[in-house]
Amino acid sequence: MTLAISAFLRGLAPIRLPLYPILLLFLLSFLPRVRGSEGLIWSFWLSCAALLVWQVVLWRRVMRARRVLTFEVALRKNHYLQLFAHCGVFLYWGWYWPEVANHAWLIVAQIVFAYAFDMLLAWSRRDAWRLGFGPFPIILSTNLFLWFRDDWFVLQFLMVAVGFLGKELVTWSRDGRRTHIFNPSGLSLSVFSVVLIIAGKTDLTWGQEIALTLRYPEHMYVVIFGLGLMVQYFFSVTLMTLSAAATLYLLGVVYSGATGVYFFVDTSIPIAVFLGLHLLVTDPSTSPRTPFGRVLFGSLYGVSVFVLYALLGPIGVPTFYDKLLCVPLLNLSVRALDRFVRALDADMFGLDRLWPTVSARQLNHASMAVWTLLFVGLLTTDAVGSRHEGSNPVFWEEACSEGLRDGCRNLLVRQSNNCREGFAWSCNEQGILLAQGRLVDSDPGGAAASFARACDLGLAVGCSNGDTLAAGGADFGRGSTSLAYAWAYQDTASLDEACESGDPESCYLLASAHRAGRGVTQDETLARELFTRSCDLGWAAGCSSLAEIYLRGDGVAVDSERAAEGFSRACGAGEAMSCLRLGLMYRLGQGLAPDLRRAAELMEQACAMGLPEACQMLEDTQAAQAPPSTTESR
Repeated sequence: MTLAISAFLRGLAPIRLPLYPILLLFLLSFLPRVRGSEGLIWSFWLSCAALLVWQVVLWRRVMRARRVLTFEVALRKNHYLQLFAHCGVFLYWGWYWPEVANHAWLIVAQIVFAYAFDMLLAWSRRDAWRLGFGPFPIILSTNLFLWFRDDWFVLQFLMVAVGFLGKELVTWSRDGRRTHIFNPSGLSLSVFSVVLIIAGKTDLTWGQEIALTLRYPEHMYVVIFGLGLMVQYFFSVTLMTLSAAATLYLLGVVYSGATGVYFFVDTSIPIAVFLGLHLLVTDPSTSPRTPFGRVLFGSLYGVSVFVLYALLGPIGVPTFYDKLLCVPLLNLSVRALDRFVRALDADMFGLDRLWPTVSARQLNHASMAVWTLLFVGLLTTDAVGSRHEGSNPVFWEEACSEGLRDGCRNLLVRQSNNCREGFAWSCNEQGILLAQGRLVDSDPGGAAASFARACDLGLAVGCSNGDTLAAGGADFGRGSTSLAYAWAYQDTASLDEACESGDPESCYLLASAHRAGRGVTQDETLARELFTRSCDLGWAAGCSSLAEIYLRGDGVAVDSERAAEGFSRACGAGEAMSCLRLGLMYRLGQGLAPDLRRAAELMEQACAMGLPEACQMLEDTQAAQAPPSTTESR
């Protein structure tokens, strides 16, 4: 196959090769996924323009110098095995978080851009270019940690370019050969992380959502471990992953022993960090050569993540940067680590007894066995996974009431994370914490937003708490705690049992889980059935969610009559937003005969229920319908 590819490519003029990925990138800009965002379109076109200008400049230089450009096909095992491992993570993650599939074409575009950039960069510096799977691990690894949002996607292409520039330009000599200093994806992620932190612009990326949603799949730790084990078997990098994980776990144990609480809130090793210690510190080219050097390297990564997490949170910087910032500095240390290890008197430390005559392969197999035992131990004791004790808000409520270190702050973190994942009960609890200001700093604006989020998610007490806050009151109601914990633990079996026994809120929560793919397989059909059951059992949020599905046509044909029926039932059950939504349908004639009188009645009803948006819309409507005032001319 390699010969066939090589023969085909040799029939093409090398200087023209970059034009093909540039043209393909331009054609990708006409995909519906790209055409839906003006920012994406310009990002693609600007990237194409920059590559095309570079191509013209290179062509002129080559012609002037009479250079002969060449290339070779080199399909390296480490590249295509990493490609397989990365794709495995993306596929499993994407099964539970639909945004991954939405991002897929943008990953393809980055790969196409990377090939064009890599060709132009290589031929700008020398006459030979190597074709292989090299760009795939760089692009896929980068996208497992950070994406820029559509309006700023040009920075994603720039981040890719930084990674390739670092690999090509920043090199040193190790063991008699020239090699790159930095892990390419680690360098670009770190550089852009620093810039985002300094600028305070993390919201330009999906970084927070990536770190949060990686834990949606129930068995993500197992998937990453299994795929990582395959790579470790072939490339003898297990010592770094093993030492990093062991260091993080031991530091967490020491911290818990000293404080009585958990360092990483709801796990011993966060899932995104677990992914990082498989991808960001296991590049053989940018890690130590000596076995003990690799142990030190992995341990330093674990210590760095631990320290960065402790520093970032208190100063208001998102903690997901903890696994990214330290990688280039660790890459810079590898020669010093190898020199340090080689300079040690092995007899003094007994290191020669650890691997006296053991081959590198045998040492790696032994490391894999130890790593497997450690991981199984972490998994079976719930040190990692969704059933860690820190996942239970009760643990942090007790820690907060007892005045344990960061107990109240981590209670807020726990509720905030649950709220982001769409759990109304936690949004309501977060609102109470921020509104009362007894356990954490008071934030009336944040409390109002949290109550509004709870209300939008169908929790009636969230709506009433929002009204109480707006009226200056302090008597806030709370939701169903038992169902909250079932959701927080992704205990869909308990929710299913409660739903079957006729509990409408359980049916609603289970439907929301299937719709979002949180802890279960995403299933729009089953979600509709469960929303229908919840609605039939009298749960207003079930009716309104079902109405939204039919109004937008999410997975079904648009059915305005069923949407109106759902909003009507939810409105009748006291949900103000559904009254407003139905009023807007009558006002706009959205699948219904226009009826301004009925629309005004519904808006007035929603306003009386305490929904400010309805009051404002009603006021604007009345002002628009009022006859213009006239003054008698004199």
